[in-house]
Amino acid sequence: MIIKSVNLETVCGITSKIPDNQLSEFAFAGKSNVGKSSLINALMNRKSYARTSSQPGKTQTINFYNINDEVYLVDLPGYGYAKVSQSEKEKWGWMIESYLKKSKVLRQVFLLVDIRHEPGANDKQMYEWIVHNGYRPIIIATKADKIKRSQLQKQLKLIREGLGLEKSDVMIPFSAETKQGREEIWEYLEGADQPGENELSSE
Repeated sequence: MIIKSVNLETVCGITSKIPDNQLSEFAFAGKSNVGKSSLINALMNRKSYARTSSQPGKTQTINFYNINDEVYLVDLPGYGYAKVSQSEKEKWGWMIESYLKKSKVLRQVFLLVDIRHEPGANDKQMYEWIVHNGYRPIIIATKADKIKRSQLQKQLKLIREGLGLEKSDVMIPFSAETKQGREEIWEYLEGADQPGENELSSE
């Protein structure tokens, strides 16, 4: 997609109402230090529109980015940051769950994991949570430029086994530095025109 316009249209906090958008939404979830903002910036072809920070846990809201008045990229709060209080973590969890259940136009959820490490307990919990809410997340293995090419398949297998993925589950190696995986992710964004399973099954 040629990016003509980017607009941070809605920012939802703990007490905010989820917007009733008409355009398709694509949500991005991941641990606080996994490179989520860098990925979203790369997809939007912007250097620093989505705020990146040296402080994990900075994203404490659900941010809706309107792209070309055609689609929304939705940045979900980062999870798993140790310095955040348990009550704060629970609030963020409630926000994410509320969004997954209430959005009527959420087409796909992308779950980011660090390609260098085996998925942690928080990653596994988030994966199961997303599946429980009716979506098969596409896994994005970030920071692919940080490993040798010869290690790629080994690390992807580690993630696939760690999360207990099915053979049909999609996983995309990604690098914000080299833009590896960017076009492949956009192919899924542009090709996903069907509603999520939970929308189909909701009464």
